[in-house]
Amino acid sequence: MNATRTICAATGFWLCLGGVVLAFLWHVSVGAKAIPLGTVWQAITAPQDGVFDHVVVRDLRMPRAIFALSVGAALSVAGALMQGVTRNPLAEPGILGLMAGATFAVIIGIGWFGLAGTAYVPLFAAIGALIGAVLVWTIASAAPGGATPLTLILSGAAVGGFLYAVESAAILLNEDTFRNFRVWLSGSLAGRDMATYLWALPWFIGGLIAALLIAHQITALAMGEETAAGLGVDTFKIKVAALGAVVVLTAAAVSVAGPLGFVGLVIPHLVRLFVGSDYRLIVPFSAIVGAGYVTLVDIAARVVLAPIEISTGIVTTMLGAPMFIWLVRVKL
Repeated sequence: MNATRTICAATGFWLCLGGVVLAFLWHVSVGAKAIPLGTVWQAITAPQDGVFDHVVVRDLRMPRAIFALSVGAALSVAGALMQGVTRNPLAEPGILGLMAGATFAVIIGIGWFGLAGTAYVPLFAAIGALIGAVLVWTIASAAPGGATPLTLILSGAAVGGFLYAVESAAILLNEDTFRNFRVWLSGSLAGRDMATYLWALPWFIGGLIAALLIAHQITALAMGEETAAGLGVDTFKIKVAALGAVVVLTAAAVSVAGPLGFVGLVIPHLVRLFVGSDYRLIVPFSAIVGAGYVTLVDIAARVVLAPIEISTGIVTTMLGAPMFIWLVRVKL
């Protein structure tokens, strides 16, 4: 990247980061009781134990805002990696079976093995995401013409529908245990457990670091395997590394917030409009923009029909579905 482009990219990155900070503060300030931004900032930088607003900010609202930032960044980067590796503009964890697999595994792990709030939740989610991805790819590859964008979407829909049916059956067989899963299954940040987030945090960090480390090779791979090989990229290793990063990021996001659809589809395409096709820029910008996007969506979920709260996953689907339809019409 030349000097001018580097300066523009750095400026854009810091502007986006500033926007995310503002979204974070706004997220913390709104709720059943509005808290002034000045009080929010004081509660973050110089908290006082006896001040009620400070307790609300630090113990109730900040954790949820942090969950939104982390989940948005993880799903957006996962979608960007999938689109780059597969060269499929419609690829993202929710559409290609990873999210369905992770959700199913978490339900089994928590509902049947009592693993809520333990280190095994993201591990179960990762195993489920990997199995979901393998199933979708295997089914799509067996179709006439191989794993095309259309066959991958159809396979993802089939696998997702099947796993949803199994999840529903499991819930019906054990309604008492799964009573609290109904909101989580729609994708929600409300009432999430900080213990689960702390167990998932190393997965968030590890997946994002891995994505940044392989971003340059993903750029080459997105131009075609032959081109990437000619540039000295070990395509098999990069594909495995990218799949590992996507699985880890999806698992961490699902274990915290449940299935939030279309985040990984919308954000990478939005980012490409401004930064181009270089994954050294797409990956970090996707993380920042995705974090801000889910934070703003969660604000909307809380205030649009207040005092009734909408699940965040419902809002991301309502916003992402039109984008998905447009991409299908344009790209297929």
